[in-house]
Amino acid sequence: MDYSTLGPRALIGLGKFTLALAVLLFLPAWSFNYWQGWLYLIVFCGCCLIATVYFLLTDPALVQRRLSAGPAAENEPSQQVIMGIASAGFLLLIVIPGLDHHWHWSDVPAWLVIVSNILVALSFFLIVLVLRQNSYAASTIQVETGQPVISSGAYRIVRHPMYAAALPMFVFTPPALGSYWGLLAVGIILPAILWRLLDEESYLIRHLPGYVEYCSRTRFRLIPGVW
Repeated sequence: MDYSTLGPRALIGLGKFTLALAVLLFLPAWSFNYWQGWLYLIVFCGCCLIATVYFLLTDPALVQRRLSAGPAAENEPSQQVIMGIASAGFLLLIVIPGLDHHWHWSDVPAWLVIVSNILVALSFFLIVLVLRQNSYAASTIQVETGQPVISSGAYRIVRHPMYAAALPMFVFTPPALGSYWGLLAVGIILPAILWRLLDEESYLIRHLPGYVEYCSRTRFRLIPGVW
């Protein structure tokens, strides 16, 4: 596969995402005097940039697999619906805190904002660790020819460590943005993740040889000892 244009495409895509995220943060806030928004933008997009550059250097095939994302990129109709709901939830996760800042609904202390940003960055770090273990972790639900079942590392603990690693990012994004009301959006995102997880398992059972055996060995889907 030709990766000669992969770097520019990935970085341009990240630039567009950063611009879109900035609009979603500051337009509802109706102000650039929103230090929580600036801090989160730097942390979130900075983590995205570091991860993108790292995998461009170490695993460009993974970057290629994760380049297309969102409802339109999914092949399965059920996943198109699920990702539509999840995308709406993420939109609200960012927009509600901006509205909160504008109307002064919440009073989140500075220390909690900073700690929440640290936990968002930690979530990114855990996601990177999972991606290092599974180069086939595409942004869409798919199975490639000859794709193996990954059962080592974090995949020995839970069947979906990527989702487990991402959960803190969603939960701590609203307080990182200085909002308690933004946590309402987690009530949309979490069911969407659980639905996606179960639908993904159904797809992998049908299309990925050895996945049924893997499920029998690794009992828990998301939280060790719980589910």
